Amino acid sequence: MVTGWKDIQKGVEVKSAYGNELTVIYNGLLKNSGADQVYLHYGFGDTNRWFDIDTTRMENSAQGFEKTIRMKNHALKFCFKDSANNWDNNNGHNWTVR
Repeated sequence: MVTGWKDIQKGVEVKSAYGNELTVIYNGLLKNSGADQVYLHYGFGDTNRWFDIDTTRMENSAQGFEKTIRMKNHALKFCFKDSANNWDNNNGHNWTVR
């Protein structure tokens, strides 16, 4: 179970929510470039093989753009995109939470 994780430099934070749920908070490049909407693109598995892939709209809150999701596996892989289809994928490495 993840208790919390931050990539301060890139503006990404993951917090434990309830049970096996995690909240992803984004204050990164897309938000700082004026994105009106940010989407969380995520899946589960290892670096080269994601499954249960989804793209979901994040809510704009006082903390940043955020979305709570349910963990389906031991490894969550994710990145972000905006409504203009600009991506923030951690320089091609995506983010991983285990």
